[in-house]
Amino acid sequence: MTDVDILIAGGGLNGPVLALALAGAGLRVAVVDPRPADARAGDNFDGRAYALAVASQRLFKALGLWAGLAGDSQPIRQVKASQGHPGDGAAPFFLHFDSAEIEEGPVGYMLEDRFLYRALLAAMGDRVQHLSGVSVVDQRIAAGGVEAVLSDGRPLRARLLVGADGRGSGVAARAGIRRRGWDYGQTALVAAIAHERPHHGIAQQYFMETGPLAILPLPGNRSSVVWSETHDNARAIAALPDEAFLDVLRPRFGDYLGEISLAGARFTYPLSLSLADRYVADRVALVGDAAHGVHPIAGQGLNLGLRDVAALAEILVDAARRGEDIGSDLVLDRYQGWRRFDATSLALGMDGVNRLFASSNPVLTVARGIGMGVVSAVPALRRGFMRQAAGLSVDPMPRLLTGQPL
Repeated sequence: MTDVDILIAGGGLNGPVLALALAGAGLRVAVVDPRPADARAGDNFDGRAYALAVASQRLFKALGLWAGLAGDSQPIRQVKASQGHPGDGAAPFFLHFDSAEIEEGPVGYMLEDRFLYRALLAAMGDRVQHLSGVSVVDQRIAAGGVEAVLSDGRPLRARLLVGADGRGSGVAARAGIRRRGWDYGQTALVAAIAHERPHHGIAQQYFMETGPLAILPLPGNRSSVVWSETHDNARAIAALPDEAFLDVLRPRFGDYLGEISLAGARFTYPLSLSLADRYVADRVALVGDAAHGVHPIAGQGLNLGLRDVAALAEILVDAARRGEDIGSDLVLDRYQGWRRFDATSLALGMDGVNRLFASSNPVLTVARGIGMGVVSAVPALRRGFMRQAAGLSVDPMPRLLTGQPL
């Protein structure tokens, strides 16, 4: 006997989304979340926000959540990218994506963490067993399932254990799944910025030698800044008081949006690549950062995790409807075969872009300009890049990412 069909370790975003997709199809699901349930659902804006691809927005629509989220989101209508140097400010863009070219609506949507998490928390309600303030500390294979031990000593039995517990996944480590990757030598400085002039839904990406700077539109005259610097630079900048921090940011940000000020808390996190050797083990599956932690250069981290969620949910629900053992190797291998190549390819692609644009080699500088000029000049190539960024190039596409329920 099992307590639930699927036990999900990790209550960030991927875990609750997966739980809602599975519970909506009639499966018994529990989410173990180390943080208190209301830790991220408050009214105060703390600066954290996500760039949701079109496919991710459709997933939330399929789960019945988007109608309540749309009013707090900011459509991304254009993306402009350019090479730059600290102090240059808003350099002339060399690549311009306009959402009108792909006829799918906006390229994506910006959404604050507090709104998304609050919606997930409310939707789980009585449909999902949400165990907050505890974590999974041990696991072992039992007859026909897996038994997990929580930090408060409780045992929980399930047919499948899903690791949605981040790059340092305890679920993966206890299952014997190894990881590989490397440190980028960069730290991301994240903050929300208020500005005088409207952004018109335009996202800016500056590629600089010390790391990329993304300026992403939020509702109103606000933008989310994800600013990558070397570890030493970032440590020194993060230690500055708010006004001194802005003094360093201003020449990089430029004056195209007028005067700027802080609109939320500041955060830092080190950047690295972390890829799990396998996405599955005996009665275990990994999603999101537990499977692949990537560079935030294209804002694809959460979207990549939601692709995992959509694929795994579809495989498990279809298997359950056929009467299969949802924790069997046969079922889990389908998930790994669907997701591993796509996720690894995208992760290594972002790694390559970051390395290419971080180089000051004059030959590479010329090659970058020529390459991006070709992409910008050829409509078919430009639309292909936009469809990839919008999450519309996944093949085969999970049903949830097309807006269809399971």
